[in-house]
Parts: sequence; structure tokens; C-alpha cells
Amino acid sequence: MGTPESPLDFAGVPDAFQRLWTPHRMVYIGGENKPADAGERECPFCRAPRLGEADSLVVARGTTCFVVLNLYPYNPGHLLVCPYRHVSGYIDLTPEETQEFASLTQHAVRVLAAVSHPQGFNLGINQGEVAGAGIAAHLHQHVVPRWQGDSNFLPVVARTKALPQLLGETRDLLAAAWDASA
Repeated sequence: MGTPESPLDFAGVPDAFQRLWTPHRMVYIGGENKPADAGERECPFCRAPRLGEADSLVVARGTTCFVVLNLYPYNPGHLLVCPYRHVSGYIDLTPEETQEFASLTQHAVRVLAAVSHPQGFNLGINQGEVAGAGIAAHLHQHVVPRWQGDSNFLPVVARTKALPQLLGETRDLLAAAWDASA
């Protein structure tokens, strides 16, 4: 049995693999934009509505809730429906917030269907860190458009997602369609 070879010995040696470099994903993996604490001051969902639409990626604003494009999307057009109020639990929403939360979710599905023509959707709330919530302190519902084959080898093998459109362009298309269908 010989000595294990160092991967550094093979740097630059051609092989059959093609590489899709996505260094922008490292900020998510490294925890950038994650709140330092669970308070409103650090929460990106509390800050987003105070910024302009282009900077915050807000697509639509309601009275008690808003819709924002996910900064780290699973698929193009991945939206988040959030209450303005900093609450972590679905049962903590007021009746008015619950109604608008549901209404904005329905409208998000309609707008995404009209703009992107997905073949299906994933709708979901990951409530609590143990349930997969990246920002557990502020409730948010995911609205993810899905297409046949969108979970191909890249996310499975390379933990990488290829997105064909810049977030700002996606936000502009969805915001225009949102306003047109209101």
C-alpha cells in the first residue's frame, strides 16, 4: 500500500469534469446576512421594507405583509411572503396578518404562473431553526416555482444551482406583473 496522493498534485490536470464556479454562494454558506441576534434591529426581513424596491428585492407591499424575492433562491422567482411585524410563529399572526399572508401567497402563485410558467410549486414555512428556517426569528413562507428536471445533477452532486436570470431582473418582471394583475 502506497502513500495517499495529495489533491494538490493534480491541480490543472485535465479530467472529464466541467466546473461551474458559484463563489457568490459562499456568502450564504458562510452566514452573511444572517442576523447576529434574533432582534428586529438585525433582521433582514425587518430591514427590507425600509429599503427601496431595487435594493431590497421587494416585489409587492400589503398592509400587514410584503413579498420579497429570496436573496438565495432555490429556483428563479423564489419568493418569500413575510409579515412586517417581527414574529417567529405562524400562530402569532393576527387574524388580519393571517388573511393577508394567505392572500399574498395566492397572488404570488398567480403572478409566478403568468410570468414564469412553472409546472408546479412548493409552498412552505420552515418554522424554527431545527425545521430548516435560515432566519427563524421572523416568519416567512416560501413560494418556489418548479419545473420538470429542475433538480438535476447540479444541486444533488455539486450543491450548486444555476440561475439563468439576475435577481434584479426577476424582481422587475414579477413586480410589473404584480401591479398589472392587482
